[in-house]
Amino acid sequence: MIGLEQEQPILEAYVTNLGKYNEGELASTLLKFPTTREEVQAALKRIGIDNIRYEEIFIADYDGRLPELRANLGEYESIDELNHLACLLSELDQSDLEKFEAVIDCGEHTSSVADLINLVENLDCYAFYPGVGDDETLGRVYVEDMEAIDIPDHLLDYFNYEAYGRDVRINEDGGFSHGGYVVGSGSQFVEHYHGREDIPAEHKVFAYPQLSIREQMAAYKEVIDRFPQAADRPRPEQGHTDR
Repeated sequence: MIGLEQEQPILEAYVTNLGKYNEGELASTLLKFPTTREEVQAALKRIGIDNIRYEEIFIADYDGRLPELRANLGEYESIDELNHLACLLSELDQSDLEKFEAVIDCGEHTSSVADLINLVENLDCYAFYPGVGDDETLGRVYVEDMEAIDIPDHLLDYFNYEAYGRDVRINEDGGFSHGGYVVGSGSQFVEHYHGREDIPAEHKVFAYPQLSIREQMAAYKEVIDRFPQAADRPRPEQGHTDR
């Protein structure tokens, strides 16, 4: 089971042909991230995206190792941004991946893929305590492990760890996630990523499939057959407002 979990990609997206979907046909394929230009082209070709008959896509669903990440991604995300994000995440160790999920579970930096990219590059701005899920546990961590306050041994059995943990959480503006306790570390959050122009060339992977001449001719013929030529349509008389 552990081996299977390690093999699961950081992120998977069900890329779907928007034009066919609007026509009542579902053409969708699974794309794993990080990915390559060749894999993107092959995926687009499988669902009939060729930049002639169909051009637009949307993402019907997500999968992958990080449930909290999947919950914060939308239907019309950029393939290049998703790949850049996945490349950055693939460089993190397990503890940082858990911290990343915990921060977004608390609602921090989740409004866009750009926000998530910047979060990956600013994880040092947060401290994460795995398994700390309530005020009492938090209080014990601060008292027993961090020795934040000195309590005589004979009073430990009477100490209200829950109340102390609640005060700590409120005072330092921390929060509980599914995985543990998250709090700011005091480091300054710096936005390194401002848009797609900041994506490294090696992370830019979106490209339409390369069609052979025969495939291009077949695609153009299908478009022509689907939409009557303008010359065959009756033209309205031209008025002053049409000139």
